[in-house]
Amino acid sequence: MGGIGIWQLVIVLLIVFLLFGTKRLKGLGGDVGEAIQGFRKSMGGTADNTVEQQPQVLNNQPVQQTQTDRQA
Repeated sequence: MGGIGIWQLVIVLLIVFLLFGTKRLKGLGGDVGEAIQGFRKSMGGTADNTVEQQPQVLNNQPVQQTQTDRQA
């Protein structure tokens, strides 16, 4: 009787996707990830930043990325 089942969880997740949309949830996930990295860094742990950024290409021409687009 108690607890949440898998079907109730699926229905709740479906409603969340419909209400907020995937773009807002994606942005929220990125914000949560940055917050966790900042927390780890402040606690003295190491944050893994081993992912190398590939240059963006649009119509076979490199896209200039300004410094304000990236966060340190």
